[in-house]
Amino acid sequence: MSQPDTRTLSVGALARVEGEGALRVEVRDGELHHVELRIFEPPRFFEAFLRGRAYTEPPDITARICGICPVAYQMSACLALEDACGVRVEGPLRDLRRLLYCAEWIESHVLHVHLLHAPDFLGADSALELAEHHRAELERGLELKKIGNDLLALIGGRAVHPVNVRLGGFYRVPTRRELLGFRPSLERAHDLAVEVVDWVAGFDFPDFTNDHPLVALSTPDEYAVLGGRVVSSTGIDVAVQQVDQVIVEDHVAHSTALHGRLADGGQFLVGPMARYALGADRLRPVAREVAARAGLAPQERNPFRSIVVRAVEVVHAVDEALALVDAYEEPDVAAVPVPPRAGVGYGASEAPRGLLWHRYELGEDGAILDARIVPPTSQNQPTIEHDLGRLVVQNLALDDRELTRRCEQAIRNYDPCISCATHFLDVEVVEV
Repeated sequence: MSQPDTRTLSVGALARVEGEGALRVEVRDGELHHVELRIFEPPRFFEAFLRGRAYTEPPDITARICGICPVAYQMSACLALEDACGVRVEGPLRDLRRLLYCAEWIESHVLHVHLLHAPDFLGADSALELAEHHRAELERGLELKKIGNDLLALIGGRAVHPVNVRLGGFYRVPTRRELLGFRPSLERAHDLAVEVVDWVAGFDFPDFTNDHPLVALSTPDEYAVLGGRVVSSTGIDVAVQQVDQVIVEDHVAHSTALHGRLADGGQFLVGPMARYALGADRLRPVAREVAARAGLAPQERNPFRSIVVRAVEVVHAVDEALALVDAYEEPDVAAVPVPPRAGVGYGASEAPRGLLWHRYELGEDGAILDARIVPPTSQNQPTIEHDLGRLVVQNLALDDRELTRRCEQAIRNYDPCISCATHFLDVEVVEV
């Protein structure tokens, strides 16, 4: 009996993603036999060491989960804890939270587009190499990212791990004069962001599609960022308080990170492509215009074009920030009271990488009895694995180097946030 024709891709360390992970794909006789995205970074235990702490602490503690999207963790934590305490933050304070989130979308998306993902499309191994031939484009991206960072610092107190966020609002709110003084920077950002969309829309995109259910927050009158209902392209429509009835997590042997799945067992996708498919009609007008000019389908299904969707979201975030600045009226108080009470609360927001939700159980004195934090990447991991397997099978005619490059590029389509990593991956192809 002849042995099967086996080809194995073994990826030792992922590059230009945040964290420590590996990849192994095995194909036998032209059919996918096994694929795993192995996450071996040690667990960080944030949920465990939140237990027993005061309910006022998670906005500061969870911000340390990520240096690129700390606001997402702060906002989801605040929404969940305020939900447990029966408080809703509305009006100018909610607008300020949304403005802070716009700043994070700008700096995070721009970082991904220029430093992590664009090199894949332009034949460079790093942003430094990219700068040799595309210096003006890279400098434009750095200027745009700095504007996002500066807005984060203006509202949040500093650009990394903001310190001005608290339950009920902020420790200090900016004056109208301060925000209006930032308007010229946002006007400059608008022009830069539109240029970035036109730039990335001209990249050469591999021919690849997926049909996973798309999941995102939705609100009727805005491109959802802070709260809303959890909806999907397949008909899910539930309140945030029911999110754990439709999204569950499992341990898998090859990953220290949990894997998300739908309650019916299916894979799904969160992130820019899901938000765009489920809410594009609520984008700011210029963002809709540049999306159409870039050739995005109403429901974009090629994950390699996610870089274009991210660039469109930057245009939206800048224009949303401009509208929020123009309409801003200083609130009477920097924060509304959030007295503790026993209860369970849920909070969800749209991190740059997708749906991020928290669940907290509080005692009467506000002590945290239980905490659950579900980030976008854990929800997307099974989908990434599935797409990688299909991609490899469809491209077995490529030589080892090109197939390796394509796999790296495909992983970065999803901007996975494991934590910071600096190595390029090595691929070992074994022919049996």
